[in-house]
Amino acid sequence: MTACTFCGRANDPASRFCVDCGKALSAAGAARACPACARPAGALPFCGHCGAPVGAGAGLQTDDAIGSVRAPVRPPRTTGPRLALLDPAGEVSARFSLDRGDAVVGRGDADIRLEDVYLSPLHARLELRADQLWVRDLGSRNGTWTFIEEPACLADGDVILIGSQIIRFRRLGYPGPRAPDADATRRMGSVTPSADVAVLEQLRADASVRDRFHLSPARDVFIGRESGDWLFPYDQTMSGRHAEIRSQDADFFVRDCGSRNGVALAVRGERAVRTGQRVLVGDQILRIESVTT
Repeated sequence: MTACTFCGRANDPASRFCVDCGKALSAAGAARACPACARPAGALPFCGHCGAPVGAGAGLQTDDAIGSVRAPVRPPRTTGPRLALLDPAGEVSARFSLDRGDAVVGRGDADIRLEDVYLSPLHARLELRADQLWVRDLGSRNGTWTFIEEPACLADGDVILIGSQIIRFRRLGYPGPRAPDADATRRMGSVTPSADVAVLEQLRADASVRDRFHLSPARDVFIGRESGDWLFPYDQTMSGRHAEIRSQDADFFVRDCGSRNGVALAVRGERAVRTGQRVLVGDQILRIESVTT
C-alpha cells in the first residue's frame, strides 16, 4: 500500500491520486522519509505532515512552531572597507563602512560628511581596487595626508607634516666641478658640511617660505621642539625629538622618532593605505579598520 503524504490514507500502489484527499501520489516519493518527523515525505520539497524541507527544499528554513516556510538561507553580505573616526584623545567616535567599495569624504554633499571648517566640500576619495584601498585628494584646500609607519623615501616636492609645521622637501641637484680661477688662487670657505643637494622649506599658510634648512649627503638631521638640528620651541604639538631626515646613498628618508602626534605625508595623486594606517583630512583623523573582509 502507498500512504498519502498529506492525509496518511493508505492507497492502492497503482493509484495516482489519494482516494481520500485527492492529492497526487508518487511511489518514488513514498520511499522518502521526512528528516524531521520520519513519516513518508512524498515527492514534494516539503513534508505534508510537519512542513519540514525535504530534498531540494532542504535549502529553505521552516518555523518549527507553525511549520511555515521562511526565506532561503543566504550567506551574509561581504562588507567593504571599514573606517574609524578618531577624536582628539585617539578614541573612536564613529565608524563608517564602504559597502559600495568607495566613498567621498567632505564637508558638503559627500558620502562621509564631517563638520569641519578645514575640510573642503568634496575633500578626498577612498576606493577599493583589487583588494587594495587607495586614497586620492580631490583638490582640497588643505590636502589629504597619510601618517607614515616606517621610513619613507622623499621625492622632490613632497610635503611633510611634523607637529603643526608644514615642511616641503626640494631637490637642488649635485653641483658640478668649479673651474679654477685664472691665477690659480684657492678660494676660502667652509669645508663642512659638504655641498647642499636638497633643502627643507617651512611653509606658511599662504604657501610662502619662512625658514629653510639645507641638506647635504651623508648628514642626518633631527627635527624637534627641544633637541635636534632644526628646532621649533614654539610648537607645542611637536615632540621633543619628533622626526629624522636621513641621508642614504643619493636619497633622503623621513622617519618618525616615536612622536606623540606622528609624521604625515601629503597625498600626491593617489596613495595605497593599509589596515591600521591613519589618514588626515582637514582636522579629522580616519583610521583604516579593515580593507577587505
